Amino acid sequence: MTHVATALPGQLQRLVLNLMAEGRTGEDIVSEYLDQNPHLVEWVESLRGVHETNKQWHARREFFLRNMETFPTVQPGFPSPSLDRLLSLSICWANHVFLGCRYPQPVMDKIEEMAEGVVVNDAPVRKTRDEIMGKGKRTAGGGDDDSCVKRTKPGNPFKQGPPPQAPAEHQPFFNRLYKAVAWKLVSAGGFGPNLDHFEILRACTESSKESLSCVFVPLKDIPDLPAARTQKEGQVCELRCQTVYLGTGYGRDEAAARSMASKEALKAFQGRKVMVKICRRRFNGRDVEDLVLLDDQPRNPGFPPAISYPFQPEQQGDGPS
Repeated sequence: MTHVATALPGQLQRLVLNLMAEGRTGEDIVSEYLDQNPHLVEWVESLRGVHETNKQWHARREFFLRNMETFPTVQPGFPSPSLDRLLSLSICWANHVFLGCRYPQPVMDKIEEMAEGVVVNDAPVRKTRDEIMGKGKRTAGGGDDDSCVKRTKPGNPFKQGPPPQAPAEHQPFFNRLYKAVAWKLVSAGGFGPNLDHFEILRACTESSKESLSCVFVPLKDIPDLPAARTQKEGQVCELRCQTVYLGTGYGRDEAAARSMASKEALKAFQGRKVMVKICRRRFNGRDVEDLVLLDDQPRNPGFPPAISYPFQPEQQGDGPS
């Protein structure tokens, strides 16, 4: 291996902050870093696997360059146990993202922590064991995103709602999603009306190894619609992730409703943090407890009525979903 001069790992982190403010992507930032440190290019390229595609390599390259400062004994161009460990973790992460590999939970926790801020667009989405076995069967909704679900009417089979520990269990995932969304919005130039809000939310969710659930209901079928509402045509879309409610939107068709729901959901990511909480909502004309994602602003949000409710007993048989 060619020996090169020692680089300053913290330089990349400073560059990240500066270029994020300019709306640059992760790949742009790494390229800029290597342009400023041309003596590292040959060494970095020597770490690429012979079978890695450009997409896999660029993601893994960003992963280990971002984490070099947490391995202070790594010296570019010099083999060491620390370098071996960093590269091994980067390979585990890439295998998990692109190939669906799983590792012992401490390893999974470590690589997910190290991957914060690394956004992989259009990462493969794989079914869970429950989905493969047919549990939670659902029908693909309209539009061109297969992760969406279309349901006509919610059931009436209620539970008491989410367990008390549910917010704490979901919070770590949404902390990671918050960072991914923040990075994506900065890269896109900030939150605004001209963004593809659904695509941003979908890409960030999938980069965090989850998928969105989009439930569509005709506006006229919502029982809790205010009596003064004269407009009865159109679709309503409700977005959830990991059973947590994100937002509701209305539109003339499913695509427009989904876009509006995504815009409303992204508003929660404009604060300093997001929080998963148990809140009271209306569902099928009854008060229920639901898991909701909120920002840190002190307000008393008025939630629209829920059009799906994941906290009820499973239906028996293979009825319509």
